[in-house]
Amino acid sequence: MSENKWEKRRKEDTKRINDVRNEWERDHARLIHSAAFRRLQSKTQVLGLGESDFYRTRLTHSMEVAQIGTGILRCLKHKYEHLNIEIYQALPDVALMNAICLAHDIGHPPFGHGGEVALNICMREHGGFEGNGQTLRILSRLDKYTDGYGMNPTRRLLLGVLKYPASYISTVQDNAYGEIKYPRWLSEAEKQKPPKCYLNSENDVVNWILEALNNDEKAEFVKSKPHKSGHLKPMYKALDTSIMELADDISYSLHDLEDAISLGMITRSDWENHNQANEEDNADSKENRFKACGLDSNKIAEKLFSNESYQRKNQIGDLVNQFITNAEVKPTGILSASSDLIKWNAVLDKQHEQLLEHIFDLVKDKVIKSPNVQQLEFKGQKLVIELFEALASDPTRLLPTTTIVRYQKAETETHKQQVICDYISGMTDEYATRLYEKIYYPHRGSIFDRL
Repeated sequence: MSENKWEKRRKEDTKRINDVRNEWERDHARLIHSAAFRRLQSKTQVLGLGESDFYRTRLTHSMEVAQIGTGILRCLKHKYEHLNIEIYQALPDVALMNAICLAHDIGHPPFGHGGEVALNICMREHGGFEGNGQTLRILSRLDKYTDGYGMNPTRRLLLGVLKYPASYISTVQDNAYGEIKYPRWLSEAEKQKPPKCYLNSENDVVNWILEALNNDEKAEFVKSKPHKSGHLKPMYKALDTSIMELADDISYSLHDLEDAISLGMITRSDWENHNQANEEDNADSKENRFKACGLDSNKIAEKLFSNESYQRKNQIGDLVNQFITNAEVKPTGILSASSDLIKWNAVLDKQHEQLLEHIFDLVKDKVIKSPNVQQLEFKGQKLVIELFEALASDPTRLLPTTTIVRYQKAETETHKQQVICDYISGMTDEYATRLYEKIYYPHRGSIFDRL
């Protein structure tokens, strides 16, 4: 596989004198030195910032995804070096894998999924909003490293962060959305989630990324199918993306479990009840999901719920290792694929895939869907919608100077609304809260405040 076409950047980019780094190392450096990456330290992962100093933020989560992603990569390289040289040569460089994993969440707005739903409601008539799509937009257009080309990363990095290679307009189904209530922040979040997609505004970027594929590959790679959400969902992803996504799944399932146990949100009885076999499900009992992977859920519980925190940490590490070392590479099913990057995907074997999903179901039931977390998401949803409405009501009065310049240059109403959306989605939880208070609260804020 020729690396050259995947090392290309949208804008010509000359190396600095005596720079000995490869292109992937340059991508990695740009990412970790970017403001968008730094802002992840003050963005919600699952548990709202300020509740405790213990748990993960989007930044620490992204760092853990990068560590797990490179761990999966090393295991796959070890496994396939002598088993399948085609797969081995297709696997990414470690620096590239690091960069893709670190970048995967930089487009997510303040207040997690509450913020995403809020911006999707506000942008309903202007191309919607989806956090992964915003990641591509930041990397390729918004970041300040260049004027108009974002971080100007390599084609392969952009392909790696393209989790959903279909546009909003090609995946959205209007009848999948519920009614928008008034005020809009009262709309039911579950029925206002965006399709999994990239944003329409990035069509030119995605077309450039996919120029490295032949026409048959492109046509197959961007296909979507009906999803339970009611929208369409892309069917395929690239090899590098599949490693990143697997690392993300492992991280948020196990590390959110660790946080939840430490904070008392998941108890041993919760664990045991979740793992009990249902009478009508004996053949594929939940207990058997551990046994199928050579694990004992009771022994795992002994360490997870031990009074000694090091025992819990060691057990989480054992589980992470269990999933990392059971990753494998399988064909994507794209029959026309000649490019190795869309021919193969990293996956877990069926037993470990079911076990990881089972563990995540516990986290979802006891943490993500808990009233405390949902109340924080709802508060974030309300705050973001009302902040958007205020800024959109009188943009040249309320937006910062640099954003006003972008707003005035925007040629269409959709582009103008997208400028406001870009501004809000880039905020940290704390910045959004302070700006909201400054605009809406009579006794908060002064002209001397530095947000």
